[in-house]
Amino acid sequence: MEILIDQQKLATRIRELGQQISEDYRGKSLICIGVLKGCVLFMSDLIRQIDGDVSIDFMGVSSYRGKESTGVVQITLDLRGNIEGKDVLIVEDIVDSGLTLQYLMQALQVRNPESLRIVTLLNKSECRKVEVPLDYVGFEIPNAFVVGYGLDLDERFRNLSHIAIYDGE
Repeated sequence: MEILIDQQKLATRIRELGQQISEDYRGKSLICIGVLKGCVLFMSDLIRQIDGDVSIDFMGVSSYRGKESTGVVQITLDLRGNIEGKDVLIVEDIVDSGLTLQYLMQALQVRNPESLRIVTLLNKSECRKVEVPLDYVGFEIPNAFVVGYGLDLDERFRNLSHIAIYDGE
């Protein structure tokens, strides 16, 4: 597998995102909602870079089987807490078609948060089928299947400390 983003570049960019989010939410309480399972490493590193009042929750959302999207979005785990009137930041590992994130945004918007923004580690904008408002983007990447740093292929490769292009080997 070819390394696309090494561990040092990840750490540097996540620190920058944390600083920007800290400034944008200064004096506010922020709820970071991680989209499982791919967000776990990114979210863990990101929230440690945010200076301020941060709480976390998680949602499980699925639309992939192997390397292919099924086209059907399912919520597999819902929030435990109430987000009404609160500042919410969705933490995503990767945005490609935008369909899953669009569905998630609609599901959360009806819960009346004060604000609802998105941070994604990776953005595959050339794969977009629907536009979604990305407020913070770690890296723009090409249309390739990537694994590592939380991203997987059938639950494999999440533990890599870098992001690599999966070449089938």
